[in-house]
Formats: sequence, C-alpha cells, structure tokens
Amino acid sequence: MLSLDLRRATPAQKTPPPPFQSGSYDAVLTEISSLLFSSLSRSDQCRKAMHYLRGLLETPGRKSIRNIAALLGDQVSEQNLHHFILVSTWDWVPVRRALASHWISAVPLRAWVVQPVIIPKTGRHSVGVDKHFFPTLGQVLSAQRAIGVWAASDDVSAPVNWRLYLPPAWLTDDYRRSQVAIPDGVPVETLSECVVQACLEAVTCWRLPVRPFVLDSCEVHAVPIFEKLHAAGMPLLVSVCHDQPLTVVDPALPSAGQGPLTAEQIMLMAKDLRRPVVSAGREPGTTPVSHWAATVRVAAPSLSEPGPDRGEVLLLGVGDEGGRWPGKLWLTNLSTTPPASAVRLSRLADRVDRDFTEIADRVGIRDFSGRSFGGWHRHTTLASAAHTVVALARNNANRP
Repeated sequence: MLSLDLRRATPAQKTPPPPFQSGSYDAVLTEISSLLFSSLSRSDQCRKAMHYLRGLLETPGRKSIRNIAALLGDQVSEQNLHHFILVSTWDWVPVRRALASHWISAVPLRAWVVQPVIIPKTGRHSVGVDKHFFPTLGQVLSAQRAIGVWAASDDVSAPVNWRLYLPPAWLTDDYRRSQVAIPDGVPVETLSECVVQACLEAVTCWRLPVRPFVLDSCEVHAVPIFEKLHAAGMPLLVSVCHDQPLTVVDPALPSAGQGPLTAEQIMLMAKDLRRPVVSAGREPGTTPVSHWAATVRVAAPSLSEPGPDRGEVLLLGVGDEGGRWPGKLWLTNLSTTPPASAVRLSRLADRVDRDFTEIADRVGIRDFSGRSFGGWHRHTTLASAAHTVVALARNNANRP
C-alpha cells in the first residue's frame, strides 16, 4: 500500500469532484463559526473568514482566491480576500486550537494520526518548494512537503495542525526568506524534526489530550521520530521499513542480544509467536479482516535500552491471513496494549487516507497558489475548518 503522501503526489483528476451542497452542513457551520473565529480582532476579518470558508465548501474545481471571489460575487472582492489570506496579520494558531478543542468535544478521540503530504508545484517561488527524491516513486518531484496532525476516531477524522517543511535553501537565504515572509523564529530542521514539532505543538503546547501518535509513511525516517517522541513520553505506533536494523532484547527469541538484525528477519524468526486478530473492514459496513500479529521486544541503534521510566519498545508484525509474513512492521511503546488493539489502531491511518480523499482534497487543502508562508498557513487552516464542517455534518447524520 502506498502511503498517503505518495498518493497525494499523483496528478489531480481531469474532472474535479463537485463541491459540497449548501444545506447539508449549514447547521454545523453556524455552530462552530463563532468558536473558530473568536480570536480574530475585527468584525471584517470574521466576515472574510466566513466568506472564504463558504467558498472552500461551495466553489467548483480549484479553490483559488480568484475562483472563490467569483463564486461570492458582490459579497467580497478578490483583492480583499487576497489581502486577508496573504498579508493580513491574523494568527492561525488560535483558530487551529479552537478547531481541535471543538472537534474533541464532539467526537471521541482514539489517536493522533500523522500524515506527511506531498504538494506538487510546477514553479519554484512558492514557499518551501524544492526538488525531492522519493525512493518509493523512484523519481524526483518539485514539491512542497507538509506534515498534518489529524484527530482520528474509527468513523471520522479531521486535520487540526499543520507544519510546512522548509528546506535549508529557503531558511539560509535571507532574500528568499524575505520574498515569502518567513518569520525570523522559524528554524532550520530536518523532515523528521518537522514531524516531531508538529506533534508536540498540538499536544504539549496546546494541552490537548495525550493519545497514541500513529505514523504510517514510507518517506520519513521512522526511528529518529520515534526516539524523540518516545523521550517526550508520547505513546507511539510508527511504521518501519523491512530493512530497519533493530536489536532483539526479548528472551523469547534465541537471537536476543546478538547484534542488529533487520525488522523483517526478526519477524520471520518470531513466526511461531503469531496470534490471530480480527480488525474492522477497510470500509464502513464491510466484512471484518483477519490478520496474524506478533510482538518482540527490541532496541534500535539510536534508541537507548528500554527502561522502567519509559516502558518497553516493541516490534509489531502484522500480516493478512493467507498473505506474506510479515506484511507490515510497526515500532511501538504501547507495551500493555493487546496486539489486536494495536492492529485496529494502525487502521486509523486508512481512515485518514479516506477522509483526505473524500473531504480534504475536495475543500482545497492543497489548492493554495500564493507564495507566502503566512498565506499557506491561513489557507490550510481554513481548509481544515471546511473539512471539519463537512466531517461533523456527516458524523451527525450517521448517528442513530
């Protein structure tokens, strides 16, 4: 299975999906608008935020500022919307915090799902655009890379925080920084550090509930992310490559303490430790899926030996019934969580994948065509709010 970040690198459909129909979400939009925009200091900013939000929901095709303004007609000018998104001074962080708090109050939170997203760009002037080689695709793409943190339950999910990865070429060049208005406090960081900071900001800085972080991506280095979040005390379930070197510290295997092996080699040796588990189907209402799962205590070259203060580190192997073993490998510190529960937790990444395609892409989460750092964040914040409106309306409609 390709991770969501790679699927997001595929070209957009020639015929864009229709916008969401007004009336299906009006009640939710009215309910949350005052909560989301209470941090905006001026009434005209609140009006423009509502105009932009409704434009994301109802504009056909690409959700550019020009197209949104054309839909709204005399309600707001393109110039006013352009200023509101690109150069206005309103802070997107309080809006995201309000969005996250409202979502958690409305939907049971099972996990935070972390999803890297690739945003292909043909030009080179949009903030953060660079050429990246993606091993799974086997090609170089000119793209932005962003990290989304999603609040996920079994039935629905929504993005609550975003962090745009900025390559060093953007941060060490004063002229390029000034051209797209990157604030002075934005540091040079690796993609792994970008993932970590997106997670810690949402939970530690915003004081949101601690839940497991689920990360399923083949285009980020899993162990450095696991190490930093593990040290911060965060519960984790992070996918790892089959060739990831690990050291067995589990006395159940004869190779314990004998030096690094690949994750796949360890799970092949643990084949007799497998137990059957059943998780929900991939789509709502489908037949449950049977799996095999096994766990082995491990350490990684960059992970210190597990201690009583931080708990055990486990390698979780998962394979479909009748399929290859192991099919999927995860690193986790959820040492007291039964394998069946961990497998079900991992499926939340699929939940986010579906919601990205069915909702987030349709409200233009990747459609920002401006160049500025603040503009990208303001657009993405309001697109996340539009996603939330649709997701909550669907969730309310599906309640018994």
